[in-house]
Amino acid sequence: MLVLLAITAPASLAFGFAGAVAARSRIAPLRWLGQGYTAIVRGVPDIVFFLFFVFALDQGLEWLRHQAFCPDWTEPIRRGSDFIVCPAAKLPLSTSPQWVHETYNFFIAVLTFAIVFGAFAANVLYGAMRAVPRTQLETAEAYGLSERQTFWRILVPQMWVYALPGLSNLWQILVKATPLLFLLGVEDIVYWARELGGTKGGMFEYPHPDWRLWYFLALLVFYLGLTQISEIAFRRLNRRLSHGQSLGHAA
Repeated sequence: MLVLLAITAPASLAFGFAGAVAARSRIAPLRWLGQGYTAIVRGVPDIVFFLFFVFALDQGLEWLRHQAFCPDWTEPIRRGSDFIVCPAAKLPLSTSPQWVHETYNFFIAVLTFAIVFGAFAANVLYGAMRAVPRTQLETAEAYGLSERQTFWRILVPQMWVYALPGLSNLWQILVKATPLLFLLGVEDIVYWARELGGTKGGMFEYPHPDWRLWYFLALLVFYLGLTQISEIAFRRLNRRLSHGQSLGHAA
């Protein structure tokens, strides 16, 4: 779970930053793409998006490989509810070792989480960019900074103060959403708590043959501890980012 968070959090932030920049672009198609990305992903329940996107992405990749590796294939790929490609197009290959299958599932999980939570991050960052006082940008332009320089040297450094409260909430939601990994074929700590806690045997007879209660209590303490540490870290980061700025701007 911690490995997933360590990879998904920056990936989601990257998707969010790209979406926010696109949403405020002066180029209409790019602006529509950024706004459409945030609107569509945020408007679909997470569990529905996870289930649909994973299958669509997996089948899309296999379809591309099928077109490249099996051009002479004459049988239809769609056969009712079945999706059948040539053996060389399977992803991963049936002959691949188990770690390849697990790595592939993990990659799909990271990408799905990044896209979903990136849309929420894009909305937060877009609002933070708009919250930076326009006078700051106009002053930079008056001093001769180009639009690109104003964006990277003035807008981006100042927007984090406004974005941090929303990003901290998004981080907490991401932490709590990790059990959805089971839907994507990744066995996380909640899955193992249920499986190991429900194991029956002589060594588990005392105090109760079903230990899931104790495993889930341990998970409760773990999640509460992780969220509390996160709160402390975000408070310190917010103080550091707010240093040197007026209270009115950091509100």
